[in-house]
Amino acid sequence: MNTQADKASRAPHRFRVDPWLRALLGVALGAELLAGGPAALAQSKTPAEKPYEVEWVYRVAYGHQAEWWAIFQKYQIAILDREKQLGYVTDYSVYRPGLHTSEDARWDYRIVITYPNPAGATHEGEVEAQLFPDHAALEKEDQRRWELTLNHWDLPIHKIDPHDR
Repeated sequence: MNTQADKASRAPHRFRVDPWLRALLGVALGAELLAGGPAALAQSKTPAEKPYEVEWVYRVAYGHQAEWWAIFQKYQIAILDREKQLGYVTDYSVYRPGLHTSEDARWDYRIVITYPNPAGATHEGEVEAQLFPDHAALEKEDQRRWELTLNHWDLPIHKIDPHDR
């Protein structure tokens, strides 16, 4: 049942901000970066700016959840913890389902990350490089994690006011 398209959709990748958004953020926030450095940039918000939330969802091959989770903890959780220390991430939560669903709706891990603003979501690569200088080991274990990942998506999510028209 695994087609080439399925395998391609599971190819290793990191969460990346689209180039156009990165350029826009660079122009709009460049002055703040020069004035106060990355931590000040991540923590400063204009009154109209709202936190930026992203949901990472993973479905893992049956019987491999523990192996997948160990790799995820070693790298991704460590990166999120460091991003939180640096002010790039405000908070994050990790969820696992309590029961089961149909196979097409099944997920094993859901991580909801709150950034102080969209610029906060652009630092994963630099933090990863600082924490894990042995790039070859990181790539090998990350490749294994993606081999065990059956489906994955990163989705910006927006909290809405249920009473707002």
